[in-house]
Amino acid sequence: MSKSNLSFLFSLLLTLHLPTAFAIEYPLPTGESRVLGELTYHTVKKDEHFQSIAQHYNVGFLALMAANPGIDPLLPDPGTELVIPTQLILPYAKQEGILINLSELRLYFFDKKNNTVNVFPIGIGKIGQSTPLFTDKITEKRKNPNWFPTENKRAEHLAETGEVLPKMVKAGPDNPLGDYAMRIGYSVYLIHGTNQRFGIGMRASGGCIRMNPEDIEWLFNNTPIGTRVRVIDQPIKMTYVTPQKRMIEVHSPLTRNNGDKPELWPLPKNVEKFIGSDPKELEQVFQLIEKSNGLPVVLDSLEAP
Repeated sequence: MSKSNLSFLFSLLLTLHLPTAFAIEYPLPTGESRVLGELTYHTVKKDEHFQSIAQHYNVGFLALMAANPGIDPLLPDPGTELVIPTQLILPYAKQEGILINLSELRLYFFDKKNNTVNVFPIGIGKIGQSTPLFTDKITEKRKNPNWFPTENKRAEHLAETGEVLPKMVKAGPDNPLGDYAMRIGYSVYLIHGTNQRFGIGMRASGGCIRMNPEDIEWLFNNTPIGTRVRVIDQPIKMTYVTPQKRMIEVHSPLTRNNGDKPELWPLPKNVEKFIGSDPKELEQVFQLIEKSNGLPVVLDSLEAP
């Protein structure tokens, strides 16, 4: 999407009321299956656009675009039926604490007491400032945090705007951290809110994890100090639903800091083992990689469930 289109979209956000976002809570699946939820469908109304629709369903902007290729995200035709990506496969990782999967721009919060998982769209580091992969824990929580931009961020801001960014931005409407922030380990990386909804479900941050204001408030209130945080990158997710039924979900891999985009073909060893050697099924997976629409698909039919 061009910068002019992004600017136009941002101007729409300033003039249109966006519905309040809420966490999507799923019961944890039983047995071998890791499938959550069902797909939702939405008929576009007059004056709606992808950002407002994504906000209404609390899904990511890019996830909504990927699920609906060929539809103008700024001016979708009224009456168009959209697929809302509210069905997904859990990443392959330990189900505890906070799990962030960069390729799908989602954060998972596991509540073992209630046997549920809450799923949120997130903004992550942009190209050149990618969010790293690591495992740590929440070490600090701050309400109404001040922001201390790095020297690189201050230099970037000066180059882009011609304005000098102060060494500390006090809490308030001009603070990009929003109303809540949680530190991961003793790093510079935070899970925080925002003073602008634009950028949720996109690569738009300086490396931190950005969340909708309502989402970070919920997560802040439900996350104790010491909660485990794991950041992974799994563009391909798979699961057995039954011994005879398999599903796969493919996301577009993230462009690296040097501008290179990883290839998903040939398949990683674990995916290759899951698929097997049947030429028909390998062709099906190749087609899914070409589309990378982020929707779970029954492997043997290429039809959305």
